[in-house]
Amino acid sequence: MIKVKIIKEKDLISKIEIKGHSLYAVYGKDIVCAGVSTMVITTVNAIIRYQEKSISYNQDEGYVFLVVNEHDRVIDLLLENLISLLKELEKQYPKNIKINE
Repeated sequence: MIKVKIIKEKDLISKIEIKGHSLYAVYGKDIVCAGVSTMVITTVNAIIRYQEKSISYNQDEGYVFLVVNEHDRVIDLLLENLISLLKELEKQYPKNIKINE
């Protein structure tokens, strides 16, 4: 199961930790893992292109840890959008992804 942990400070996302594998299907055919990866990579890339130093992150196989260094309207909107997308995926695949806020 993919576990998403969202840490907020003053109602703003400050950290996001994503770990695990969905185990929906075999490696290379797992649409849940592919969806999560696509959502996270797209969001991280968009934020970095917008304001490079506003986030920092570590990633490894089945693991991403994101720290928000600076907040503004666009960064917060992109992060909230990521969480909304992940929640939609969780609704469709509750046995494969779990979000904790």
